[in-house]
Amino acid sequence: MKTECIKQRDDMAPAYSVAEGQTITAWAVSGLIASYFPGEPAPAEDRVNYRFINGFVDVGDLPCRKAFWSTMVGRPLSPDTSWPTESLNLPGSNRRVEFTGFWHVPTHLRRWLKGTFRTETARTLNLKLKTCGGVRIWVNGQEEVRFEPFKRNVESATDISLPLKAGDNQILVHTEDLAERDTTWFFELEMLDGDPLCVLLPVSLDQDEVRELEALARGVRPARDVFVNQPLEIIFGTAPERDLPVEIKVVGHGHERPVLAHSRLTLKAHRGSLTADDICGIPDGYHGVHMTIGSGPGSVTRVIDAGFMSSISPLPSETSLAARKRQALEYSARFGANRVGRLIAMMETGHHDQESFDRIIEATLASIDAREDCSDFIMVPLLWLLGAYADRMPDAVVDRIRHSVRSYRYWVDEPGNDAMWFWSENHVLCFHTSQLLAGLLLPDEVFSASGRTGRQQAEIAGERLGRWFDSVEAHGLAEWNSAAYYPIDFIGLLALERWAETAMSARARAQIDLIFRMIALHTLAGVPAGSQGRAYDKELRAGPLTELAPFAQVAFGTGWLNNGVAALTMFCAGGYEPPADLAELAALTRARSIEARYSQGLESGRLVLFKNEAAQLSTVVDHKTGQKGHQQHVLDIRLAGHPMARLWVNHPGEDDPWGNQRPSYWAGNGILPRVAQHRDVALLIEDTSDARHAWTHAYIGRDGLDDLITEDKWLIARSGRGFSALWASNGLELITDGPTAGREARSYGPLSGWAGIVGCGNGDAFKAFIERLRQTTVSFDPGLRRLSLTPPGGPAIDLSYVDGLSIGGEARPFTHDQPHPILTHDSAASGAGTDGPFYS
Repeated sequence: MKTECIKQRDDMAPAYSVAEGQTITAWAVSGLIASYFPGEPAPAEDRVNYRFINGFVDVGDLPCRKAFWSTMVGRPLSPDTSWPTESLNLPGSNRRVEFTGFWHVPTHLRRWLKGTFRTETARTLNLKLKTCGGVRIWVNGQEEVRFEPFKRNVESATDISLPLKAGDNQILVHTEDLAERDTTWFFELEMLDGDPLCVLLPVSLDQDEVRELEALARGVRPARDVFVNQPLEIIFGTAPERDLPVEIKVVGHGHERPVLAHSRLTLKAHRGSLTADDICGIPDGYHGVHMTIGSGPGSVTRVIDAGFMSSISPLPSETSLAARKRQALEYSARFGANRVGRLIAMMETGHHDQESFDRIIEATLASIDAREDCSDFIMVPLLWLLGAYADRMPDAVVDRIRHSVRSYRYWVDEPGNDAMWFWSENHVLCFHTSQLLAGLLLPDEVFSASGRTGRQQAEIAGERLGRWFDSVEAHGLAEWNSAAYYPIDFIGLLALERWAETAMSARARAQIDLIFRMIALHTLAGVPAGSQGRAYDKELRAGPLTELAPFAQVAFGTGWLNNGVAALTMFCAGGYEPPADLAELAALTRARSIEARYSQGLESGRLVLFKNEAAQLSTVVDHKTGQKGHQQHVLDIRLAGHPMARLWVNHPGEDDPWGNQRPSYWAGNGILPRVAQHRDVALLIEDTSDARHAWTHAYIGRDGLDDLITEDKWLIARSGRGFSALWASNGLELITDGPTAGREARSYGPLSGWAGIVGCGNGDAFKAFIERLRQTTVSFDPGLRRLSLTPPGGPAIDLSYVDGLSIGGEARPFTHDQPHPILTHDSAASGAGTDGPFYS
């Protein structure tokens, strides 16, 4: 939807031609209309079977959705055209008109949109309507479409016909949904007719002004991956012909979504970039950059992300774990996010900040009392605070905390009308831990949601936690290596290690040991990375700014602190100590290389890690090959020369490079590939024939690379002493403009083979690495879907999409199905394996 159609009158609004197969995305959009919509409190069916998977779980219909279906579907709705235009939705990188977001309580969401469809003669317009939510469409004041499936986060589709008269037709759209936490909300109108349609925007702007806004919003990106004590600089990829106001808000990704900076600037005519001098020195983190370009009805909004750091260098290392814990507590007390974890740090260090203390307590109790989704994550540290420091808090504060604890809903068998998510691996742990700790701390109190005493709550929670441990001890964690969810697991596990009875405390300690072992294996130069069971853009592109990174810093002695305090301060305030041998796995000595293999999760996340002193290659192999992906991150490369030096390969799950679906453009896979790894070589076969995007791509953490070389079908990167190479059978195109300029390499075609290789050393070693790549034979047979790589002097490494991995003609099935990592190669140990790496 980009080609301008012929305008009949000079004073008409901006116009677009929409051809067959394209979608209608030019609309004037109202503001968001949102209202709390809880339904009547009721217990829910307990569908948790403690067999955790990745992906959406059918949990039945919550009270809010039952109420929504009974009162909202088919209701009378008068068309409203009196609303002011808040912004324009313009053609860009998304085929959909999308308003996806996250709401912590049940919320009815609505927006109106309007546009004009022009046709020279009367016609019946045929479209395919897809939506998550419900859609009504009026043509010239007459309702013509009512499509209201309202399936939670599930796309529904139908064919529709709109009667158009000759000339201009006024189109009004009402889109709505019920938000239950993460909410995919969109509609898509695809042209089915061979004859194109002329679509006009009903705004008082000329064609050129709208084209400017369209190009500016479509191509915007941060100038760098990370701003290190530098002002925020935005690149638009094009330049306007006129001065344009730009409003920027930098918003943290935490639960409270704090506004960290707010600036109103002017993008000067003929300038393609904008520097916000007053957005500098904000708290370290990977933050959202919310922009409004233009003003009033002639404006567009765009949200991108950028990293901010005060120093690119790791912290000076304290020699002892106790000293690093103290250092982290001091940092968190002063700079931690406004969560309960910061209060624990303040109590431990004696840092007195009454205003912050009161504000955090108020926000925490408000979230818990509202039963906001993710409030279980703050309930656990609140109970730690109550158990450890009640004698140091005012009686009134302690009484208020106890009241909120007694009034909370701890499981689905207790009546509620909230949108709390009880069913995933990390939430199950935190809810059960909350119930146990609350019962232990208030054994004789009556809990209002359940009618049970605290003693009864604790007994039930203990049984439930036993089932959780039985599952993860047998299968491992479905959310393996997740920089987003390991910190959440730590919330529950560290609290159990500190407060539970001896047997359960020991089980928690063993699971913490295992998680730290996996973190150590996947940490390089202070940054935890690697394949992940659940990944988001905000962690993949954040490097040392994830909430997991400070755990590595404290545990192993190298890295960065940031404002993440969901569980870090519990680690630092408690007595738990990671196993002593992990530090040497987190930072390998020169000339040492290791390979580890193990499985995590019921659905067999079969994990392979290869690592040397300066490069790391991590994959999940044979995982749901050919199926629709969710948030699985399958192939990851990390180099040690810079904290942002990272590359990976995936199949995009959505259109928008700055979107946040699951899977997204960068995080997860639309279709999961066949993957195999042996030592420092990974092979990947993509078959995306039936997918929306018939191509795959590589992410390039460009800020962290000293060299980036393209040669034939190879993309070769160096960061410090770490090297990597990616090969794609269909070739690689470096993207040089738009939102992914300099950070994306695409390989077009639905069927392709990829190879990933790592190595390390000095400048001469890098030259030797490149020469070995030139001597490497790589081929892909699309008919057989077979990829073969033969290193110089080594055996052929073959991957068949159907049959899996073979080396030198001998099948190499994955046989390490236990959840505890085993070193299958260690150059520092005798008898660790008969064959070593090929390129390191």
